[in-house]
Amino acid sequence: MEQIRLVALDLDGTVFNDQKEITPRTLAAIRAALQKGVTVLPATGRTADGVPEQFTSIPGVRYALTSNGASVVDLQTGEQLVSLPFAPDLARRTYRALLPFGGMLSIFIGGKSYTTRENAELSLDITPPNLRSYFRKTRIEVEDMDKTLLEHAHEVEKFSMMYATVEQRDAAWRGMEAACPELEIASSIERNLELSAPGVTKGRGLMALAAHLGLTPGQVMAVGDSGNDLTMVQMAGLGVAMANATPDVLAAADVVTGDNNHDGVAQAIEKYVL
Repeated sequence: MEQIRLVALDLDGTVFNDQKEITPRTLAAIRAALQKGVTVLPATGRTADGVPEQFTSIPGVRYALTSNGASVVDLQTGEQLVSLPFAPDLARRTYRALLPFGGMLSIFIGGKSYTTRENAELSLDITPPNLRSYFRKTRIEVEDMDKTLLEHAHEVEKFSMMYATVEQRDAAWRGMEAACPELEIASSIERNLELSAPGVTKGRGLMALAAHLGLTPGQVMAVGDSGNDLTMVQMAGLGVAMANATPDVLAAADVVTGDNNHDGVAQAIEKYVL
């Protein structure tokens, strides 16, 4: 195995425990890897504005992969190293196809997340309790989502949906596969649906960053737990699944580490990087 020089870490269910904290052991492992000269970055479905400061403020964290790979940002310079938005026509078609399925819609545009007041209020009822604060802080409320989409169709990074039940989510998933089969569709938490432009995944964004840094896939370790992490776990030289990962991620991983409540990220970094 090549020496690991780049470590991509999913956030929810991976770096963060169920209380949305980075534990002291995990923080120490990330710091030690950075001090060794290894690039460590968050690789998340969240927007750039939604990456928690408790990760980005760690000295040495320079890059962030966001919106499931649609964007990779240099946090020091503000430069967007990877930008993979929807084609405008496809963004509009995706939006129209989603509406009949209801649910709470957020549209990720240019590193920010937009929703309506109605959806923001709905989020209090159907969002998992440990994510409600994140949703309230990061969603920008707009009066007219149709107008917002029309004005920014060329900047759409991702559509994010939350449903009241798994059955509603699954029905929407099947419907969107039929209506827009070219889309990348994934889920990161229970009852959510995430739609990205064709070929846009965390794996693609991560490999683009690795190439930018002059690294091979063999020098990359990716750690994740959910469906939107699958491609980066598959494409990294060392794909690591959390013990709490979904079956598809567990099956694809090269190795399995501890769960997010027992420092699984720290265990992986200590064993394979330090």
